[in-house]
Amino acid sequence: MVELDYRIAFDLAPVGLVLSRHRLMVDCNRLVLDMFGARRDELIHQSFEVLYPSSAEFERTGQRIVASLDAEGRYADDRVMKRLHAAPGQQELFWCHVSGRALDPEDPHAAGIWTFEDLSQKRRIQSDLTPREREIAALLVEGLTSKLIGRRLGISPRTVDVYRARLMRKYEAATTPELVNRLLSR
Repeated sequence: MVELDYRIAFDLAPVGLVLSRHRLMVDCNRLVLDMFGARRDELIHQSFEVLYPSSAEFERTGQRIVASLDAEGRYADDRVMKRLHAAPGQQELFWCHVSGRALDPEDPHAAGIWTFEDLSQKRRIQSDLTPREREIAALLVEGLTSKLIGRRLGISPRTVDVYRARLMRKYEAATTPELVNRLLSR
């Protein structure tokens, strides 16, 4: 019989787990390594930025986390992330549900515990999207209005509408509900 301790529980948890300090990964479990197609030395003591499709998305997500933490320091969203080992010259992007908690809500990036769930079996990326289109698509899926998306991203509702129109063209959707359905479909 295997003696159960916290390290075994952490390593074998049914969800990806990362401990962080100042947006650097201090520790992670096996599921995170598998999910991102990485070796331990490629993630530990590295910035979360290596898991994002672009530096801009990394920065904007950091700002969103600071602005959106609840009183107990919790935050969650769905976002597009990237696997580390894709074919040469390509990025393998996938939808990921991220939730976590900042240990000090007054200093959200000082230390945190984050979970990662690969949503690629439920939601596939079907079209080439820009970083901003990915952000807006994720917020549309959450059911936010143009006004709320604009507020969250620091852009005007009209700009959100322009991006929504681009997404509707790319996904050949006539309405926003149809777009959301196509974003969620396999």
